[in-house]
Amino acid sequence: MAMLPEYADGLPNICGQEPLITEAVAAGRQRPVYPDQQDLTATASATFAVALHMHQPLIPAGGDGDLRSAGIISNLAWMMDHQDTGDNHNAPVFVRCYQRMGGFIRELIGEGSQPRVMLDYSGTLLHGMRQMGLDEVFEALGYLTRDPQARQAAEWLGCTWGHAVAPSTPVQDYRLHVRAWQHHFAALFGLEALGRIRGFSPAEMALPNHPDVAYEFVRTLADCGYEWVLVQEHTVEQPDGSPVRSPHLPHRLVCTDSRGNTASIIAIVKTQGSDTKLVGQMQPYYQATGLRPEQLAGRRVPPLVTQIGDGENGGVMMNEFPPKYFEVIRECSGSAVPAVNVTAYLEALAGLGISAADLPALQPVSQHRVWGRLQPGEGPERLAPAGCSASTCWPPPCRPATPATAARCSTCWPARPAVTATGAKVSGPTTALSWPGAPAKPRDQ
Repeated sequence: MAMLPEYADGLPNICGQEPLITEAVAAGRQRPVYPDQQDLTATASATFAVALHMHQPLIPAGGDGDLRSAGIISNLAWMMDHQDTGDNHNAPVFVRCYQRMGGFIRELIGEGSQPRVMLDYSGTLLHGMRQMGLDEVFEALGYLTRDPQARQAAEWLGCTWGHAVAPSTPVQDYRLHVRAWQHHFAALFGLEALGRIRGFSPAEMALPNHPDVAYEFVRTLADCGYEWVLVQEHTVEQPDGSPVRSPHLPHRLVCTDSRGNTASIIAIVKTQGSDTKLVGQMQPYYQATGLRPEQLAGRRVPPLVTQIGDGENGGVMMNEFPPKYFEVIRECSGSAVPAVNVTAYLEALAGLGISAADLPALQPVSQHRVWGRLQPGEGPERLAPAGCSASTCWPPPCRPATPATAARCSTCWPARPAVTATGAKVSGPTTALSWPGAPAKPRDQ
């Protein structure tokens, strides 16, 4: 396959080769990613998967400090140059976190263990690290991507180039972000490596619940070649509006828009909890040890416990995750509760004859309430009044923003219990928005 230049005119290569990207993705779909892991469903009673999300934004901070002429640099670079400010002393540790999985995987493979990890690096982070000349990080990531043994252990997840959040990003821009990341990844690691990527990790696990935006979200992922997406448990519901009944089995995320169009993609449910602490302590493994095979499409299959967390953020991930990861991988390797990567798990299910069409359906939260008031196909004009019980609903998804004093409809602002500092739910007024991806709640005036 042709090679893409990493930079064009000094800028990261994030567009212009769409046909080549599409061809590479389509070519990759002609063969399994993990052909040697097809028997895991035959020997496992339960499985678990962990993913590490890595991101640093770009900021206007290069040069003499004048924003009108400042260069665009990585926030990581600014932290590195100002380690006497706030928590910026963590910058060298962050760099180590971005690099270390290469060393961890190499060491564990070398001793005969079976490590697994999924990785999600934003495009702005990758570009920023290249700007900084962090070649040692790219050497480690290149090993995970190209080495035949290492790439069986590490699975890359697609994401948006600039950490765009789906509910609040225009659908046209969101598609460009998804494509931009694919371009950039292919330029860094090759088109063949891009063709092996099957899963998508949305920024902040934010899933749109406006029917038209949710449909475009899934359509974008499908058009870009993705086969599955991570979703947060509380952002989805059963078709009847009830909570997810089997969060440790794969589902189909089905999104229908106001015009009656439907798009679907396999959904892997990330259960609720403090993401970083749960990943840092490898909680998915310990949860999986208490599970047993479940029924799916007439077959008994091992459940899958999945979590994602920031790979560098906080003391737990910086300090406690490494020894715990080694401990758990050594313990679970060859056991009835192995670590897996999601694509390997799905390919094993496919080997049993279970296809996406056999998976139970889910939809974005609150869709049941919306479709209880109108029928798909009635159009976007009908959607707004059907989705709202107040004529001045603030803010989207149902209507454009109105003043902060405007009434809020029960569809967009369903009440929920307050949460204490320890995370316990108590009776009392609502303390936060309950629909995903909402902007900050305005102060009462």
